[in-house]
Amino acid sequence: MKDKAYVLFEEQQLARGIDVNHVKQKLAELKIETPSWGYGDSGTRFKVFQKEGVPRNPFEKMEDAAVVHRLTGLAPTVAIHIPWDQVDDYSKLRSHAENLGLRIGAVNPNLFQADEYMLGSVTNSDSRIRRMATDHLLACVDIAKETGSKDVSLWFADGTNYPGQGDIRKRKGWMQEALQEMYRALDPDMRILIEYKCFEPAFYHTDLADWGMAYNMALKLGEQAQVLVDTGHHLPGANIEHIVAYLLDEKRLGGFHFNSRKYADDDLIVGTVNPYELFLIFYQILQGSMDEDEGIRSGVDKIAYMLDQSHNIEQKIPAMIRSVLNVQTQYAKALLVDHEEVAAAQKNNDVLAAEHAVRRAFEFDVTPLLHAVREEQGLPVDPMEAYLNSRYTAEIAGRGKGGASW
Repeated sequence: MKDKAYVLFEEQQLARGIDVNHVKQKLAELKIETPSWGYGDSGTRFKVFQKEGVPRNPFEKMEDAAVVHRLTGLAPTVAIHIPWDQVDDYSKLRSHAENLGLRIGAVNPNLFQADEYMLGSVTNSDSRIRRMATDHLLACVDIAKETGSKDVSLWFADGTNYPGQGDIRKRKGWMQEALQEMYRALDPDMRILIEYKCFEPAFYHTDLADWGMAYNMALKLGEQAQVLVDTGHHLPGANIEHIVAYLLDEKRLGGFHFNSRKYADDDLIVGTVNPYELFLIFYQILQGSMDEDEGIRSGVDKIAYMLDQSHNIEQKIPAMIRSVLNVQTQYAKALLVDHEEVAAAQKNNDVLAAEHAVRRAFEFDVTPLLHAVREEQGLPVDPMEAYLNSRYTAEIAGRGKGGASW
């Protein structure tokens, strides 16, 4: 028997002309990649607060990630960071993940923690350091091939703190040279996802400071290079959904690093500060997916939804569960937008009607819908409650403190 709350929800959507079965199908297809580093100890610039039971190696990170996927049904892939997740045999790590019902997702090269990179990696004025950084990028392409990953996700801390510290145009050229060499090493079905950041750790200029610079670099490299949008990597007040729509229209939106921020790159749990922004991002993407129905290739089906978070004070696994559930919630709400209603209001230049047509979807309580979807998938109706009532926290307590950190 259907839950009364769900019956009422279904009736409301039917009256609006929304196909609830289609919504449920789209929800069942949603996949969110969790980051291996989100399961390990991480911290602020001031301190790493060590937690009991944190994974001690990449294999244990996969085990924790498998718990999140088993309870939510949303997170079948795990991004890895090199050398944080360096192992002697990546085929073993791949097999371990697959035995847990997971796959290894994006490979993330680390070009910001070696002492040599203090003044830049691929943009360093020292050619030996540029070579070292480029070789690391090539090694990560090889790791991606070995693990079965199709994406190599790039973020550079490269930049300067003072005017005159570096030659900005030369640095631009050096970065392009390194990425072109990396691009040539890709298999035909692989991608480079280019991330940007307006500032930090560089404070005067960052070599890839915004989406336009990342987009321009992707264009110079080729169709296998796309832009990755981190929701915390923008100046305050940036209209991120506008950026998303623009990149989507240009067929260069490769993926996301979802997190929340109040001030800068806070890397907080997704949806905890501005859930409406996340909803509006999905609204733009789903509007783009309508182009697919008309035979226009927008690339919506290739977008990688990934998390990038630093769980500094909260417990790792519950924080990850909360994030993926928050993404699912806002995606569900975005699926309730009546695009025909919006289009009609736009055609009539009815500003308030258009805004209302979008906002009313955000205001629906989708809890009954999500409960029904999870029941149909054989998942716990409340994944967080299921985890807190499980024995997994007690089981991993034997790991003690001092696990993998960065």
